[in-house]
Amino acid sequence: MIWLYLGLVLFFGVHFLAYTPAKQVIIQGRGEKAWKNAFSLISLAGLGLLIWGYMGTRAGPAAADFVWYPPEGSRHATMLLVLLGMIALAASFHKGYLKTWLRNPMSIGVGLWAAGHLLSNGKFASVLVFGAFLAQSIIDVAFNEWQGKRPSHQPRVLHDVIAITGGLLLFAFFALIFHPYVLNVPVFQ
Repeated sequence: MIWLYLGLVLFFGVHFLAYTPAKQVIIQGRGEKAWKNAFSLISLAGLGLLIWGYMGTRAGPAAADFVWYPPEGSRHATMLLVLLGMIALAASFHKGYLKTWLRNPMSIGVGLWAAGHLLSNGKFASVLVFGAFLAQSIIDVAFNEWQGKRPSHQPRVLHDVIAITGGLLLFAFFALIFHPYVLNVPVFQ
């Protein structure tokens, strides 16, 4: 589980660094492009290690390490939360009313995705990973609200239609292809 822990520290460490004055110090010293490049590389490396470490917990002693056992029927609530999360995530890339209304659609989308997965996964590694994503998304929304960040665009209904369609397609891809064929964890049984 060392790779999982290292991935969590790298991925979330650099995200939390973005909330501190250190970000501005780095930007002033090296420039915004250098900050964005370093942030992206460290995030990607952390995410890769996190995924690799998490996949390693699917077998061996870590596979039996449960914090709780998911309640019956939680799978349906998970699917709803993930579907809504995918729509919010897609809305973050478009200039629609959804983005204006949600104000932080990417963080809300990640938070819904994480909450849904926490509901259906009680293994220690799952609670650690999805709990960290949920906590980070809540902190991100709170930080953006505290700073008064708001989307500033002229909303268009067409962008909402595109976001909803994109969210539905993302959900279908992950539920019908990624989960059963890549993760070997079927969503629909």
